[in-house]
Amino acid sequence: MTDSSADSNSAQAANNVTLKICHRVKPSARSEYEAWLRKIIQAASQYPGHQGVHILRPTDGHHDFEIALRFASSEEAARWLESEERQALVRDILPAFRQEEEIEINSGIDYWFNTSGAAPTKQPVRWKQWVVTTGVIWPLTMIVPFLWAPVLETFPLLSTWGVRHGFIAATIVGLVVYVVMPRVVRLVAPWMFR
Repeated sequence: MTDSSADSNSAQAANNVTLKICHRVKPSARSEYEAWLRKIIQAASQYPGHQGVHILRPTDGHHDFEIALRFASSEEAARWLESEERQALVRDILPAFRQEEEIEINSGIDYWFNTSGAAPTKQPVRWKQWVVTTGVIWPLTMIVPFLWAPVLETFPLLSTWGVRHGFIAATIVGLVVYVVMPRVVRLVAPWMFR
C-alpha cells in the first residue's frame, strides 16, 4: 500500500459515522413497528455508503428501540437521512411512536460511549474510554484466535500470515461493535459519566 492510499484510507475511516436513532414505540404498536423496521432497514441498505445496522431491542416491559446505522461518510449518512424515501417511511409510522424519533450522529468510537442515560453532549474522559475499550478487546484477542484454531488447522491456506490476522481482526471488531461494547457501556455508564 502506498503512502497516499494509506492516507486516503485513514481519511475515509475518520469520516465514518454512526446514526444512533431512538424510537419510543407505543406498546400496542410493537408488531406494526417491527414490520416497519424491517422495511426501513432494507431501504437504508440500498443507499451508497451503508455499512450495516445494529438494533438494540427493549427488554420486557420497555418499548424503546435503539438503532445504530453506519455509513462510510457524513455526506452519505445525510443523503439517507434527508431522502424522500426515508421521510415517507417515517411519516407512515409516526402514529406508532410515543414521541418524535431522536437522532444522534457520532463518529469513530464515540458512538459506543454515548448512552441514552447520559446528557447528549457529555462524553466520558478519554482515559475511561481507553480502560473500557482495552477491557473489552483484551480478552477477545485471547479467545477469538483459540476459537478460529480448528478452522485454520483444517484449511491451511486460511492460516497464511496476514489472512488469519484478517479473519481474527474482523471477528473481534464485529463482536466489539455489534455485541459486546453496547452492553458493557450500559453496565459501566454510571462510572464512565461520573
